[in-house]
Amino acid sequence: MDYGKHMPEVQSKAAEAEASRIAVFVHLARDKDAAWWSAARAAGTLVGINDETPYGYGRAARMGCDVTFSRSHSEGPLVKFVRLGLRVILGFDVIHAYRQLHVMSQADIIWTHTESQFLAVAAVLRSHPNPPLILGQSVWLFDRWPGLSSLRRALYRRLIQKVDILTVLSDDNLAVARSLFPGKRAERVPFGIASENSVEPAPRAYKPVRVMSLGNDRDRDWTTLVHAARGQDDIEVAIFSGTANRKLIENVPNVTIGLVKTNAELHERMAASTVMCVPLLENKHASGVTVIQEAILAGLPVIATDIGGLRGYFGPDEICYVPVGDVRALQDAILTAGREPERMLAMARLAQERMRANGLGAESYVRRHVEISRELLAERQRDPIPAGSSSTTQGAAVYSTSGNALHSPKP
Repeated sequence: MDYGKHMPEVQSKAAEAEASRIAVFVHLARDKDAAWWSAARAAGTLVGINDETPYGYGRAARMGCDVTFSRSHSEGPLVKFVRLGLRVILGFDVIHAYRQLHVMSQADIIWTHTESQFLAVAAVLRSHPNPPLILGQSVWLFDRWPGLSSLRRALYRRLIQKVDILTVLSDDNLAVARSLFPGKRAERVPFGIASENSVEPAPRAYKPVRVMSLGNDRDRDWTTLVHAARGQDDIEVAIFSGTANRKLIENVPNVTIGLVKTNAELHERMAASTVMCVPLLENKHASGVTVIQEAILAGLPVIATDIGGLRGYFGPDEICYVPVGDVRALQDAILTAGREPERMLAMARLAQERMRANGLGAESYVRRHVEISRELLAERQRDPIPAGSSSTTQGAAVYSTSGNALHSPKP
């Protein structure tokens, strides 16, 4: 065979593959700097099942993307005061986004993790002659929308017009997004964590029933959980949260509130618990879905409030659902978990199988971002943009496709 004869074809395919790579800028909150994330994960202080890069977005490097993360910048007390003041007034961190402007403007598309980031990106790019595409993921915005002032609603509507697609984590949020912005493309992208490793579920016949509850989300319903445990000697509840009000457990000796400081401690606590309880207030954003997935991967059965679109992730055969704010139903579910360990074991196994069968995890979550990005870029190519655009990423921190380190590309 004349291998030289086929070299132009091979080189052409290689060049085509390289040309099809997407320059992605991931804009995250200032306290989610990729370098900090990596260091905290290596130290074991980034509690939870976390990927090598923030929320797994670095996986896109293996999917044909050059991924750049936003960076934190040092600042003095006065600048910090001004930045945080503007964040309070506007509802998003415009200064943090502005500091990324040079780098983000060179991307093909910008990914954001919450509305706070995509609103800031839209604001700083509002007068850019040839802005990158914006994938704006929303978490809490549509829950809060009815309570926003008319000025904020007007501002946010204007900025959302700069966003190319709205993504949400639940069907509930999707319905609201499409209702508020009927002319804007909106899609549900199921959130997932690193799901490659799991613990085989095993019977958990602990007495008293050991309930673990975890999370800092604003929509945790600690009050209902504490009331469900009050006066129940056969229930023992350990809440791990930095936001739970400690006054709730005054004169409730069988409930404690603390913090999990390391992953080793988290795994130890999960292994010693009967059930993970995720009590929730009314919400539309699948609150608690991260903790639910972490518990399922740890082989731990789950009791959760039936709200926020969680059934779009797991069914009633996989999670024990209870109504919002129903103390008696939650109490009964906890006691049943103690009396029927085999039933809870079966639910834990089905929940793990659901994650495997549906491909629920960080890999599919990030892959859908890549697919959407390619769809949007193809649409833009069909509707040509002005000359002078750039899809190269220079002078920025790029996630390497061959390792974990961040590196600066050559000019």
